[in-house]
Amino acid sequence: MSTPAQVRPSLIGHLTELRLPTVRQCYEETARRAESQTLSYEQYLLEVITRECEQRRQSRVARLLKESALPLEKSLEHFEVKRLPTKAQRQLRTLLDGGFLDRKENILVFGNPGSGKSHLLSAVAQELIVGRERKMHFTKCSLLIQDLLAAKRDLRLSKEIKRLNRYDGLIIDDLGYLQQSREDMDVVFTLLAERYERGSVLMTSNLAFSKLEGIFKDAMMTAAAIDRLVHHCVIVELNVPSYRVEQARKGRPIPAATE
Repeated sequence: MSTPAQVRPSLIGHLTELRLPTVRQCYEETARRAESQTLSYEQYLLEVITRECEQRRQSRVARLLKESALPLEKSLEHFEVKRLPTKAQRQLRTLLDGGFLDRKENILVFGNPGSGKSHLLSAVAQELIVGRERKMHFTKCSLLIQDLLAAKRDLRLSKEIKRLNRYDGLIIDDLGYLQQSREDMDVVFTLLAERYERGSVLMTSNLAFSKLEGIFKDAMMTAAAIDRLVHHCVIVELNVPSYRVEQARKGRPIPAATE
């Protein structure tokens, strides 16, 4: 019968080949504990495999969070849910189950500057990544337009849109915050058209819903874009005062996690 010292090199080699680094790191310590606690072979195997799976899940979540480009300080933990209108609180609880991503529904959040729009969507996205391992991506509208225009100039717009379509949810922050040109909105419309019923768009805007028409420079494009946004969507209205103004009036420092 082979001794543990004789078995060890072969076992480590097999675990390395099978890409089981956590099992490789913990199997000896776990084996000693299993022996002292008289655990069965099945119980021992379950523990080391469970630790491997959990480590892999943590690595996947860390990678998804990094790829998301989310402002991670804007988490649910740091969001004052009680400031939201009652309807918005109910909508938030529903969004956290992630079902809207499976239904390819859009989430449109409207409200004044400082009302918590960006923080709300960032918090939802982080919860869906950590709890459900969904693929999310955050971008400011102005930066998105720059990237799309650069891709169009380099004749790779289709490739860039295909890359963005890999995400279950694409968060476009501050649509309409800055005046955009016809060419700017053309590429945004192309993206929306390509994502229509293929992936969710989560969008914030400080414009009232009725004023979205002013964003797109062409009446027909406006109608087509709005139709794609609202066909399958949830509209969240944050009719609350600016968090930053409230904090300033109270003489308190404004946390970095605010919108």
